[in-house]
Amino acid sequence: MNIGIDMMGGDFAPQEAVKGVQLYLSESVAPANLFLIGDEARINQLLREHSIVSRQVTVIHASQNIDMHEHPTKALKEKQQSSIAIGFHLLAAGKTDAFISAGNTGAMLVGALFSIKAFEGILRPTIASVIPKEDGGTGLLLDVGLNSDCKPENLNQFAILGSLYAQHILDIENPRVALLNIGEEEGKGNILAQAAYPLLKANESIHFVGNIEGRDVFMDKADVMVCEGFTGNVILKLSESIYEITQRKQIQHEYFDRFNFEIYGGTPVLGISKPVMIGHGISHGLAFCNMIKLSHKMIDIDLMGKMKASFLG
Repeated sequence: MNIGIDMMGGDFAPQEAVKGVQLYLSESVAPANLFLIGDEARINQLLREHSIVSRQVTVIHASQNIDMHEHPTKALKEKQQSSIAIGFHLLAAGKTDAFISAGNTGAMLVGALFSIKAFEGILRPTIASVIPKEDGGTGLLLDVGLNSDCKPENLNQFAILGSLYAQHILDIENPRVALLNIGEEEGKGNILAQAAYPLLKANESIHFVGNIEGRDVFMDKADVMVCEGFTGNVILKLSESIYEITQRKQIQHEYFDRFNFEIYGGTPVLGISKPVMIGHGISHGLAFCNMIKLSHKMIDIDLMGKMKASFLG
């Protein structure tokens, strides 16, 4: 098992990425082979400083880096020797089985869509985010920003992808799928919600439980919550602000601690043939470690293969 890591992506690169590698190796009984992509001299220096000596670690030099604010498509085309471009080249060539980055989100999405591509039957890939529930459980929200505008058929496919992710990664048996709406009654909502509801209701691949409202997102009403990426991203950023506010005001509670994105790692791109993990730009070592662990699990259980089979079947 080989996992590629963009060591130059993120506000604290490459130091925090190296810390994440160190943490992963220290906690894993049978670690994957890690391909660390970036400035070879800087990475090797940090590996020495953190006493990381492992046969599982290979450093691959990248002479360029895509900055956070560069145009994604233009940067990927013009910077073929960047850590993100090399990472996708290794993944597409089969030399790695997953790719992780906390760098330019747009470049990661462009690379995922055009280098790895969606598998047959998928209209649009999606990105999902874990949502902590008040009762201690975990939910999944998708889409959270990849598809700002959607068709009803997109939401129907997101429901299948999210249901499989909840089942195999979150270990939720027969996950309940709900449509995020402005009312619980059938027939509520805008044109998209009204058209998506009957598709979800008729979908025998999921356990559809109807509409939920915004106040239900953190409650135990559903395990998988489906919406278009505009609404999903607003909820995601609102969730992140909850953690930031509680930290600033020194509000200590185990529930609010679960809003720390670092404990979940990153956001997976679902609907493509290989695992691609997008991390937050302010990711620290814990987030990188958990992104590696999540990628490891996705490869180990062949999640993408299971998703692909559900659409081909």
